[in-house]
Amino acid sequence: MNNSRREFLQKTVASTLPLAFPTATLFAGKALNNSIQNSTIQLQNLFNEDWEWRKRNYPESASSYGDNRYNNKLTDISVEAIAERNEYDKVILKKISLINKNELNTQDLLSYDLFFKEKESSVNGQHFNSEYFIIDQLDGPQLGFARMIQNMPYNSILDYENYLSRLNAFPKYAEQIIKLLQLGIETKWVQAAIPLRGVQSQIEDQLVLNIEESIYYSPCKKFPKDFSIEEKNKLSKESKKVISEIVFPAFKKLLDFIKNSYLPKCRTNLSIQSIPDGGDYYEYLIQRRTTTKKSAKEIHEIGNSEVARIRSLMEKVILSLNFKGTFNDFLIFLRTDPQFYYTKPEDLITGYREIAKRVDGELPKLFAELPRLSYGIKAFPDYEAPTQTTARYYSGAADGTRAGYFMANTYKLETRPKYEMEALTIHEAMPGHHLQIARAQELKNLPEFRRQAGYTAFVEGWALYSESLGEDMGFYSDPYSKFGQLTYEMWRACRLVIDTGIHAFNWSRDQSIDHMKYNSAKSENDIAVEIDRYIVWPAQALAYKIGELKIKELKEKAKSKLGNKFDIRKFHNAILDNGALPLDILEIQIDNWITSKIVN
Repeated sequence: MNNSRREFLQKTVASTLPLAFPTATLFAGKALNNSIQNSTIQLQNLFNEDWEWRKRNYPESASSYGDNRYNNKLTDISVEAIAERNEYDKVILKKISLINKNELNTQDLLSYDLFFKEKESSVNGQHFNSEYFIIDQLDGPQLGFARMIQNMPYNSILDYENYLSRLNAFPKYAEQIIKLLQLGIETKWVQAAIPLRGVQSQIEDQLVLNIEESIYYSPCKKFPKDFSIEEKNKLSKESKKVISEIVFPAFKKLLDFIKNSYLPKCRTNLSIQSIPDGGDYYEYLIQRRTTTKKSAKEIHEIGNSEVARIRSLMEKVILSLNFKGTFNDFLIFLRTDPQFYYTKPEDLITGYREIAKRVDGELPKLFAELPRLSYGIKAFPDYEAPTQTTARYYSGAADGTRAGYFMANTYKLETRPKYEMEALTIHEAMPGHHLQIARAQELKNLPEFRRQAGYTAFVEGWALYSESLGEDMGFYSDPYSKFGQLTYEMWRACRLVIDTGIHAFNWSRDQSIDHMKYNSAKSENDIAVEIDRYIVWPAQALAYKIGELKIKELKEKAKSKLGNKFDIRKFHNAILDNGALPLDILEIQIDNWITSKIVN
């Protein structure tokens, strides 16, 4: 532990003790102080031990955090390594249980509770074979490996040696994936067949004839200027050889297994409850994703209620436009009229960037502190776009060496309407994902696991809540853009109905698509991609609306209790300054914040 960290801990501990002690209790006071310091140091040491273990065992994550020590490795996903990691979580859970939490200060106590809760949930989840779901059309080595290669640093010969080491390690990694998928077949823990069809083309599109056109060769197109001609030639030659003789054959073997062995065994029933222990698994996933104890039925009903509420607001917008026709007629008009669509991919990206600039200028009205890390906007690569969602955010490096990115989908431009762009930019970039995630990464007083925490209900709930701030920043002034914002909110409300519909009430894919088409202006292509997402990621989509509703509820509570003392900028600080939190713990934190403001 460095001196500055030790001084911080000592000051923090000292602030929790009385300013003076009677002489008779001086010795006891010193003993108490030492005990508290010991508990705090034990806790910090455990956090550091676990974080270092995480980075060693998940080197791709270490790279994403900006720690380049393991850039030559891939995660060992062998059955034996997974079993060892499971045992580790059990051991670490016992270790934290031995620390006296009653001797911790407020912030360390919160860290203790979060760490314990996360490890406990991880141990509880070991009952399920979720590692067998290692690949789907949205995530997996066919997407993640290329993304990782692109995001690695390329500033030195060592960086390129790390790059080559990871390329060389891919065949073993692919073999381990095949083994897990085979075990999934044997235990009937397999994905649904329909969404997985897209994986085949994702791999095939990467197996280009000209190696120099391969995404895996891209690092050799941007050598640092100080590299010699000999070094450049050697690295280029070796890269081509590794890609053509090692990486591509491994991908072909994986592709062959998926096409001929895995897909034929994938399940025809969409519901996760159709696999062994599927009902318990879905319940576990709901609790983990939403950080609540809500049942599927309760969430389904919340969804129906939200759909009805948002639908009435959408109809008011249509009325204001004096549109002649039914609600469905208006949706058809939005989906088909050329005025709402760009015809060039670069124009769509430029449009997003222009909106982002306008958003950035409005942020000080709503936020007292903004992250320093920059972000960019770019298109999904062609091989990925057809099966990807409308947009995704990929976080930057915690050390500031890599910006965050809002990835926009330019595939089928006739399905990417202009009227949804304001809401989408606010969600994916600022003040949505980039602001929240980058801000958390910069909270240097928190342990690393909290700065990188990714509770879906908080992270996605915050991004959806951010969409509602658009009007406060001068957006959605155009009725079509307002309808687009409501469409996005409706989309998340429909998720509550459809995800639970598929996995708890046996809805069909067509039934799910029809529900979304009936209630939102989303294009049919977008809707189909979304439904397939809910099928392969059970319960993940529930987190958005559940999280947003909780943040809005807490905001209204704060307004009601604080009255004139309510400050939106300080409220947002209170939400964000502890990093991502489970919703129940977030509520406790905001209740405490409200009480402190009332007292002061």
